[in-house]
Amino acid sequence: MNTATVPKPFRKTLPTAKAQSEELGWRQIAGHFEVPALLQRTGLDGDTDVITYENVFASGRCRHLLGDLIALADHGHAPTGEVAGLIDAVCDDLVAAATTSGRTTALSACVPGLYADRIRPGGRLDTWYQDPNLTVTDTHTGEPTPLRALTGYTATVNDTPLLLDVPAAIHAARSALHPDGQWTSALTQGDPTEPNIAASATGACWLDFEYAGRNTLAGEIANLLWYLLALGGWLVPTYQRDVYHRTLPLHLPPAATPTIEHAELSSRHRRLDLHHTWFTGPGRRTALTRLLARITTDLGDAAGLPHGRQLHTLGPFLTLRILGVIPPHLLSPSHLLLLLAKLAQAQHLTDPTPFTHADLVTMESP
Repeated sequence: MNTATVPKPFRKTLPTAKAQSEELGWRQIAGHFEVPALLQRTGLDGDTDVITYENVFASGRCRHLLGDLIALADHGHAPTGEVAGLIDAVCDDLVAAATTSGRTTALSACVPGLYADRIRPGGRLDTWYQDPNLTVTDTHTGEPTPLRALTGYTATVNDTPLLLDVPAAIHAARSALHPDGQWTSALTQGDPTEPNIAASATGACWLDFEYAGRNTLAGEIANLLWYLLALGGWLVPTYQRDVYHRTLPLHLPPAATPTIEHAELSSRHRRLDLHHTWFTGPGRRTALTRLLARITTDLGDAAGLPHGRQLHTLGPFLTLRILGVIPPHLLSPSHLLLLLAKLAQAQHLTDPTPFTHADLVTMESP
């Protein structure tokens, strides 16, 4: 055999405990989702293993990751229909997972990696947002105001009055995501993000199995929704550039990012006035539109989300995604205000339109 024609495999070096969890996750979903072949797992030393997978790009099984496909469509190099087709394939897989392995379980029976430490008292959300050094500037006095003091503020976002209460949002998420809380769960990949999903000839090929196993479907949906809305096209390429470049082979520059036209904070009147435009390219907007359509129909039904209140039910998981991914002290003042605006909207998801609205912008090809 001519070994030069054998595609180079993909290798991950992990601590042994994480490698064991990853292999177990892969084995739990391999019979349900399209995944790369797991070729072998070998130990390097006492506490490090190497997991070797089929390289689905070198083998020709897949062409693009979801994030690269969205960026190509944003820049006019791929049809938006391909983006819609991949989002549909992802949703189809989640609906199928609910059919084959879905059941109502306590949250404590699910993979805890993306929420347990973040939401626990004293965990990531408390550490980040109770920090007295995390401040926003009063527009009128120029004085810094601790973010934790924004309790019961009125946030007028794009002319809609909302209640902004960061501690209350964290408390509500913690209460809703109690370990004994009952959720519709299924065997899934666990981290449906743009670098973890590839387009294959038959649909979606899932990558990265660190969080694979039994997961809440509501959490899976919220994770993908926030990635499409903010992390993929804006926050990760801005604040985690090494991750963006390492996980997306093309790592094209974002086609569009949110902008603030007006911002005013008054500590005296306990008020934040913010007017912003949430720009997205045509590929990203297509992905969002398609996912939202599925959330309000069969995907929402499969996840046990009540009709007319689908996004409201996702609220606790969305709070975790909004507050628990990018450390707030790294954010520019305007970007922190944009996240606070989204948090305020997420606290009032009886009308989901303001939270999910995106404005289309086109961009010249690079």
